[in-house]
Amino acid sequence: MSSKQLPASPLNPAVDEIRWVIQIRRHLDEDQDDETSLPVCIFTVPRIVVATKPDAYIPQQIALGPYHHWRPELYEMERYKVAASKRTQKQLKSLKFQDLIDLFQRLEPRIRSCYHHYLNFSGETLAWMMAIDASFLLEFLQIFTAKDVRVLERISSRMSQLVDNEGRRSAHNAILRDIMMLENQIPLFLLRKILDSQRASTQEADEELSAILMELCKQLSPFKMMENLRQIQVKDRAHLLEILFYVLVPKPDESNQINESEEVIIEEIAKELSGDVGHVRHLLNTVWDYMSSLKVRPCLYVKEALGSRPLQLVAKLPWTIITKLPGLKLLKEPVEHFFSSSQDKEKAKPEDGSPSNNNNRPPSIEEITIPSVSDLINNGVRFSATKGDLSTVSFDVKTVTFYLPTVTLDVHTEVILRNLVAFEASIAIGPLVFTRYTELMNGIIDTEEDVKVLRKLGIVENCLKSDGEAASMWNGMSKSMKLTKVPSLDKVIEDVNKYYSSRWKVKVGKFMKKYVFGSWQFLTFLAAILLLLMNGLQAFCSVYTCARWFNLKIQE
Repeated sequence: MSSKQLPASPLNPAVDEIRWVIQIRRHLDEDQDDETSLPVCIFTVPRIVVATKPDAYIPQQIALGPYHHWRPELYEMERYKVAASKRTQKQLKSLKFQDLIDLFQRLEPRIRSCYHHYLNFSGETLAWMMAIDASFLLEFLQIFTAKDVRVLERISSRMSQLVDNEGRRSAHNAILRDIMMLENQIPLFLLRKILDSQRASTQEADEELSAILMELCKQLSPFKMMENLRQIQVKDRAHLLEILFYVLVPKPDESNQINESEEVIIEEIAKELSGDVGHVRHLLNTVWDYMSSLKVRPCLYVKEALGSRPLQLVAKLPWTIITKLPGLKLLKEPVEHFFSSSQDKEKAKPEDGSPSNNNNRPPSIEEITIPSVSDLINNGVRFSATKGDLSTVSFDVKTVTFYLPTVTLDVHTEVILRNLVAFEASIAIGPLVFTRYTELMNGIIDTEEDVKVLRKLGIVENCLKSDGEAASMWNGMSKSMKLTKVPSLDKVIEDVNKYYSSRWKVKVGKFMKKYVFGSWQFLTFLAAILLLLMNGLQAFCSVYTCARWFNLKIQE
């Protein structure tokens, strides 16, 4: 009887119905409560999150585990995996590689319980896959973290094409990023089983693996200035990404723990920020267009004067200085728009007719409400770097100092940060501290100038190509992720916003925005008065000769 095939899925090319039923029946019949009750630890990243940055979540060089095993573009790495398995076989004590396969087959229920999705593989196929992938991963980690030259001498010529202890090879860096992706994890207890078969005792194997993983965390941690990394028991953690997560993230304070993350809605704030300038621009457009349509010579004279190149140049030169004055910063965009000619407006429009992008657009719904680094410094806030983890994020109200841990940005950082955020959201065992930290950095970093300031202060060690690239990395970090609530970090954000709002320059700006530019009644009153004056002037000049006062003639 031929087995039926279900439609293909992103994770499994085809599902064998008969085999699926047999596996389910066997799992129900067997007494495997101790194994299958283990919590899921290897998740898939939601598609909506993957769409924001696919290269950060989908392996590009090598597949480890079942989720991406059958992808054709990654299957070329199988020869390197097999070569690593051969070397593993030579190091096994009084065992053959088939014995390792048999052991993994007996651990099949435990292996399957680690994965969030159903695995469409037979027990034997899964055992072979895990043995080969675990052998490669273990050897790669041994080489990557090796400080002994004798370990590096064991690298075969084929493996040396991938691994470079100094990190110069592109394949080396690509593999490092791939092994830290959430969907590319394999259970850590499989590496312990292999190493246990190669060493004299289980304790020796655990100590060696623990040293390897801690060295990996030191090299891949974005907080390289941390003085003391937390010691993690290997047997208590499920995979590489989980180990790095618990090394970096402090334990939550149970007394202040929030059970569920909440989505912070700031649509009203965004509407307020975007609406004020839009209303002013629309009003000035209407008034200016009406004045331009009048054929009264004084209006034409004013229009020609404002549109002249000398006056525009004079208006633009001191503008950067004028807008720095308290209360006048909000006048910048409306007045610049007032002085801009209709020809400039046409040039600014995109060719497809869609509205042009506004560089001063309001923060998106994924961004927390907090001033940028530049705004905070301009209002007296000082920044100071700390040599610690996320627990060192704080704001000293007395000294007006914002403390942030030093973070290193390199070619691996974005992938690691994004997958740590995805993992934290998947387990959701408490406040999403790491996610909130990325939201905080996203909130205070708006431009490359903000990154430049933090870099000079030692808070950001930027190994990327430019400060602009670093700013883009942070600004895209929280897209498609819900904002979270973390008491400790929220207190810092609240204190910063409270201090910033108490500054007199900010108060004047808010007053001008609310009661001048944000008041429709006030603007409508001014517009009505201006239009009445223009109509009165036109009526007066239609009866009397205005040239007697202006020494000019009315243009017919």
